[in-house]
Amino acid sequence: MERSRRQRQREQETEQTDDERVVCPECESEDIVTDADQGELVCDDCGLVLDERQIDRGPEWRAFNHSERQSKSRVGAPITETMHDRGLTTTIDWKDKDAYGRSLSSEKRSQMHRLRKWQERIRTKDAGERNLQFALSEIDRMASALGVPRSVREVASVIYRRALNEDLIRGRSIEGVATSALYAACRQEGIPRSLDEVAEVSRVPQKEIGRTYRYISQELGLELKPVDPKQFVPRFASSLGLSEEVQSKATEIIDVSAEQGLLSGKSPTGFAAAAIYAASLLCNEKKTQREVADVAQVTEVTIRNRYQEQIEAMGFR
Repeated sequence: MERSRRQRQREQETEQTDDERVVCPECESEDIVTDADQGELVCDDCGLVLDERQIDRGPEWRAFNHSERQSKSRVGAPITETMHDRGLTTTIDWKDKDAYGRSLSSEKRSQMHRLRKWQERIRTKDAGERNLQFALSEIDRMASALGVPRSVREVASVIYRRALNEDLIRGRSIEGVATSALYAACRQEGIPRSLDEVAEVSRVPQKEIGRTYRYISQELGLELKPVDPKQFVPRFASSLGLSEEVQSKATEIIDVSAEQGLLSGKSPTGFAAAAIYAASLLCNEKKTQREVADVAQVTEVTIRNRYQEQIEAMGFR
């Protein structure tokens, strides 16, 4: 059994030339076996360990035949939906340097400038691709400003591509549809970003974003659940420097208030801000209504109204 295992290990070794052949210094045998499990190089005749703790520089996947090896083989960056060509085309670097890091001559620099210009032109073959290129760059810009993860950008790009294929952009601005797709992606991925926050980094009014968002979500059949105010609590509490105790209390206030039906028709950001304000008072970490309102981007009147409702729901009055 041990002999057959070593035989299989020997078969899995890569072919070596005569110059690269390893010789055992103890018995001068060339019968060297690589133990991949232990990361060791062992002489099969005398058992001397020639090398240990070897680094496996091969792929992380296994293949048992040629076709499987070919199908798993890959090179380059993964395909992404955040680029109009899915990242499959080449890009000419902006650095005017050769492979050795030396600066190019003026003639070569002007030639590379022309190549970059034509490279950008031929990457988009029609108006639809130019539309997609501009929209995805807008989504990437707004996503960076909002600080959302990469997964949200991918989902937003897929939503915009679906809207483009369904011809939902006709008669609407590209920026408006791109912003609506990003907001819908935040809702789908459970990333707490309000419509006001998205409108701040966009170039279109909030009313247009809301109108376009409702139209796109209805036409594409996006299943979007109502925003949970509890998603905003950690971010608001962190910005205000509040403790975990305040966050837990604010979550409890939201749960009790929602059970009594007070959440229906209310702004989730205002509801979360009022819960944090109430929790800060109950936990002796007082924050003013103005401080909470600035972080949540709501008015003090909204916090006062929601605060009164939540306090009554908790039975403190």
